[in-house]
Amino acid sequence: MAAARGCPPAGSGDRALAELLLEFSRAQYRAKDGGGGGGSAKVERIERRCLELFGRDYHYSVIPNAHGEVCAHYPRHIVLLERDTGRDPFESTVQVGKLQDLINRSKMARCRGRFVCPVILYKGKHICRSATLAGWGELYGRTGYNYIFSGGSDDAWADAEDISEEDSALRNADSQLFDKVRGHDIKLLRYLSVRYICDLMVENKKVKFGLNVTSSEKVDKAQRYADFMLLSIPYPGCEFFKEYKDRDYTAEGLVFNWKQDYVDAPLSIPVSLTQSLNIDWSEYQSWDLVQQTQNYLKLLISIINSDDDSGLLVHCISGWDRTPLFISLLRLSLWADGLIHMSLEPSEILYLTVAYDWFLFGHMLVDRLSKGEEIFFFCFNFLKHITSEEFSAVKSHRRKSLPPGFTLEEICMLKQRDRGSTTSLSSDFSLGMESSPGAAGSFTYEAVELMPAGAQAQAAWRKSCASSPQAALWSRAQQSEDRLPSSGLVEVKSSSSSSSTHSDNFLRIGSSPLEVPRSRLVSASDRESRLEEVRSAFLASYSRTIGLKAVPPSPAGAIGGLLEQFVRGVGLRGSSTL
Repeated sequence: MAAARGCPPAGSGDRALAELLLEFSRAQYRAKDGGGGGGSAKVERIERRCLELFGRDYHYSVIPNAHGEVCAHYPRHIVLLERDTGRDPFESTVQVGKLQDLINRSKMARCRGRFVCPVILYKGKHICRSATLAGWGELYGRTGYNYIFSGGSDDAWADAEDISEEDSALRNADSQLFDKVRGHDIKLLRYLSVRYICDLMVENKKVKFGLNVTSSEKVDKAQRYADFMLLSIPYPGCEFFKEYKDRDYTAEGLVFNWKQDYVDAPLSIPVSLTQSLNIDWSEYQSWDLVQQTQNYLKLLISIINSDDDSGLLVHCISGWDRTPLFISLLRLSLWADGLIHMSLEPSEILYLTVAYDWFLFGHMLVDRLSKGEEIFFFCFNFLKHITSEEFSAVKSHRRKSLPPGFTLEEICMLKQRDRGSTTSLSSDFSLGMESSPGAAGSFTYEAVELMPAGAQAQAAWRKSCASSPQAALWSRAQQSEDRLPSSGLVEVKSSSSSSSTHSDNFLRIGSSPLEVPRSRLVSASDRESRLEEVRSAFLASYSRTIGLKAVPPSPAGAIGGLLEQFVRGVGLRGSSTL
């Protein structure tokens, strides 16, 4: 169902975000407790605001979770995006009734019941999040498991069940139990068309007090997940981000210690997924936090731009620290490219991702702040490192190269003038087209790359175009418009249910026959400015509400680098480039 258009917003701009951050910093959201704030009006406004923002661009349905009966730490209104209400022809094939049934059957398969949940719809593909697979300890005694796993805090009950020696006999029945529970999990993954599973854990299994409390797809003994494309991309847990805070919020040069005893999950990525990326993955243990996050994000973007219709699952252990980090970066990156949430302003997409991806999915900001584990702050400050075109999903769809001596505009003009002719170009040009390895599907319209036979053909064609009124008119129109990057050819494919006017779905450039609808694509400079605007809005609101924890002063007594940026960024000192 679509969001109610009469739903009043929680507020506008800075005020709404400030209210959200204040509520976030006071208590963890828990659906089973009525939203963490006792069902407060503020929490309800946050929830309504998220639905309103989703409804701007998508038709959606809601899976009710009013009292945490589906999952205690998932939103009370779990959103299933069905289709873009704009010009995107792609539509999800998932039916909410069947999805809800599969969720109810499969939720025990994953840690804390945090099942595979679709959160982003991109070209008909579902980008999902979850926790890792539950181990036998949770399956046989979720109450005792929660106590052990949380270290006696969050979600721990006083009457926690002990896992006794006698329980070891139950382990012999693991196979049957796991066949059933994980079988339902696999059915859910397949129903969502998820093929790629990205595991951010640095361990194969999470161990607490000598007990394996979680597992993961990559070490499933029965290889139940062998049909999926499994990626082990180990990424430091939230504890590591205390070092980030202690280094004055500086990620450059901060390298994780991969030699720690509990770290036993090596990086493992199928070769077929790395060929389009110019990255030396063997060096991953030498990367600092910036480079590691950048390279993992590039990988995820490459995967969702692959030329199949498969979805993606991202998870860590509990799915509420590292998982929202990458889900949020993906959402913001795709939005900055003009590919999703196209009608949202920077302040609105910021509100949506903070509220839905972090707050409503149970990130424990209060606990993390008390320990100095500021992964939440890192996420939005990190936007400054992904503004360039190399992180753009648009880039992956480019044609490999222009014919020597021709510009893209000239090729489009040639195609326009000679459309319908089968002979005029046959002696001088050959048609050819290639998409880059990361392109999302093959092009559905005519090839537009023309390979000239020689310089004489180029010169003759340019001379004829120079006297063409049509060409002159197009040239003048181009001068008055912002040009798109020459690398920004993107394929848009009609779904089987779309109308027969397929030409409306073809991407175009400038005012040529292949003009790109302006709402569908942004230039590299637009991407940078959009992400910087999101980051600046976050820094300003964060500094006024939560603030950074000052590190001990250096001998010189200077304010740390990022703290200095803060006071300048919010206007308390002279202007500075953030």
